[in-house]
Amino acid sequence: MSLKDKLHVMLVDDMSTSRALISQSLDEIGITNYRSETNAQSAWRTLIAQPAHLVISDYNMPGMDGLQLLQALRSHPTTARIGFILITGRATREIIEAGQKLAMNNYLMKPFEPMQMKACIEKVVGRL
Repeated sequence: MSLKDKLHVMLVDDMSTSRALISQSLDEIGITNYRSETNAQSAWRTLIAQPAHLVISDYNMPGMDGLQLLQALRSHPTTARIGFILITGRATREIIEAGQKLAMNNYLMKPFEPMQMKACIEKVVGRL
């Protein structure tokens, strides 16, 4: 069984179009074991109850943004070691530095191609 068959991924994005594009990329890469949430608060609650190996989260979401989700994950023993990739359309130096301080594993700029997502994920979890 390959890593992509074992990998559990949570994708978090408030925009249905973005969730669909991320899901489509995961499918194309061959990662099929993923679930999605429409906001960071519900993702946080779900991940505490059922941790994943990797979270792929949008940055810009209402209520709790992607970096606030990362901070919450890192502060809880059940979720502290989950891999985290931030997806953003505006990867400013401030956003990236803030993510790095919170132990973000990688980030991906929108728009992206499936093979860019694959390379980004492989930097976090290893060769798929």
